[in-house]
Amino acid sequence: MGGRGMVRRVVSGCAVALLMAGGAGAQQIDIKDQAGRDVKLDGPARRVVTIPMPMASGVIALDGGTGRLVGMNPLSLTAIREGILGKIFPAAAKITDSVTGTNFMPNVEALAAANPDLVIQWGGRGNDIVDPITNAGLNALLIQYGTEELTRQYMTMVATAIGRPERIGPLVEWRDRVEKEIETKTAKLPASDRPSVLYLGNALSSITASGDKGNYNAFYIDMVGARNASADLSGTVTINKEQIAQWNPDFILLNAFEPQLDVSWVYNDPILSLTKAAQNHRVYKVPLGGYRWDPPNQESPLSWMWLADLVHPELFDFDLRAEMKSAYETLYNYQLSDADIDGILWMDKQGSAAGYDRFKAK
Repeated sequence: MGGRGMVRRVVSGCAVALLMAGGAGAQQIDIKDQAGRDVKLDGPARRVVTIPMPMASGVIALDGGTGRLVGMNPLSLTAIREGILGKIFPAAAKITDSVTGTNFMPNVEALAAANPDLVIQWGGRGNDIVDPITNAGLNALLIQYGTEELTRQYMTMVATAIGRPERIGPLVEWRDRVEKEIETKTAKLPASDRPSVLYLGNALSSITASGDKGNYNAFYIDMVGARNASADLSGTVTINKEQIAQWNPDFILLNAFEPQLDVSWVYNDPILSLTKAAQNHRVYKVPLGGYRWDPPNQESPLSWMWLADLVHPELFDFDLRAEMKSAYETLYNYQLSDADIDGILWMDKQGSAAGYDRFKAK
C-alpha cells in the first residue's frame, strides 16, 4: 500500500471526525481514541499535557512549536534538556514536568494549575492512571504503544486534536517509504544472514531486555534484517550479564534513557567484553535527537536507517546525515549543523565503533 493509502487507512482507523459547531465557524473535533473512548473537543486543543514520554516532542513536531504544550513527563523534559530539542526550542526546557511522575500517575493539583484542554495518557495500562484525569473533568486522549501501526494512528489523532491534520500526511508517507525501502532488501533474508541484536532498555540500576511481543525495538530489529537476541523472553525481564554472555549477541544496543551509560559499560566488563558484539566493536548507544531513538516517535525512520546501515552495510548505504538534515527541516523547521549531528549520534563516544565512520561528516 502506498503512502497516501496508508494515510487514509490510519485516519479511518482512528475514527476522526471534524464537525462544524455553530458560532463563528468553531470546529468541533470528535476522536475515538485507542482505548475505544469518544473524545470531544470544542475546537483544536490550545493547552496540551503529555504523559507518555515520546509525546511531548511529538506534539512539538506536529505543531511546529511549543506554544500548546503546558506539561509533560519528567523523562520527556530530560530528553529535551539533554538533547537538541532544547536548543531548537529553548522554551520547551521551561515547561512544567510536575503533572505526572515517571510512573505515569497524574498529579491532579499540577494538572489543574496547567489548565489543559487535553491530556494525552497511556491507554491499556489500567484505570488508576486515567481516572484522576477524567474525575477532574479534563479531556483524556488515550494512546497505546507497541506497533508502528499504533504509532501512526496516535500521531494522526494528536495532529487532529491540535488542529494540524495537514502535518500528518507527509510524516506518515515518509515512514511508509523508508519502511518499504528497508523491507524490500531484508524481507527474504534467510535466518543464517540475520545477525542477533540485543537491545538493553536498562543497564545501570538493573539490566532489562524484552521479548518480541509488543516490543517496538524488536519490530525494527526484524525490519533491518536481524534477530532479536532476547526474543524468547516474555515481556520485559530483568536479566544478568551471564544471560547476555549466553546469548552472545552480534550487536548490543544501549538505551538513550540513561545519560551516564556509554559503550565502556560493555568494553570494560570482564564478562560482556568477551561477547561477539564487544570483540567485533559492534556496541552502540542509541542516538538522542528530538527524542530518544529507542521507542516509536516522530524521528523513527532515522533510527531505522541508522541501524540498517550498521547491521547490513552490504545492503544499505543511507546518507544518514543528509536524511537527518531533511527530516529536521520538515519536523522542526531547523537546519542541523554537522556539530549538531555529531552530538545526536554520539560521534565522540562511539565514532571508533565498527562501521561508524560512515556517519562522519565529509
